[in-house]
Amino acid sequence: MIISQTEIAIPNAQHVTVSDEALTVELEDGRTLSAPLGWYPRLAHSTPAERNRWRLIGQGIGIHWEDLDEDISIEGLLLGRRSGESQRSLQQWLEARAK
Repeated sequence: MIISQTEIAIPNAQHVTVSDEALTVELEDGRTLSAPLGWYPRLAHSTPAERNRWRLIGQGIGIHWEDLDEDISIEGLLLGRRSGESQRSLQQWLEARAK
């Protein structure tokens, strides 16, 4: 059985909003994506001010939070990917923040 793979153009992000409950991204093609904040522990453990200090990377193929050392790709959001960070890594990050 042959399954053909079709390349799908991933639209770029234009704007990002992070609330206490969700990460919401407006795309250049008019769609809006939303994912639960719990999918991204660093965002979930951050302050509102830290969440709002984001920048688009690669002309909108991803989002970067300098203060949190967090990057999220638009492709990952479209595919429903959660953070791949291990619990150990997250714990180390949380301990470093507490100092």
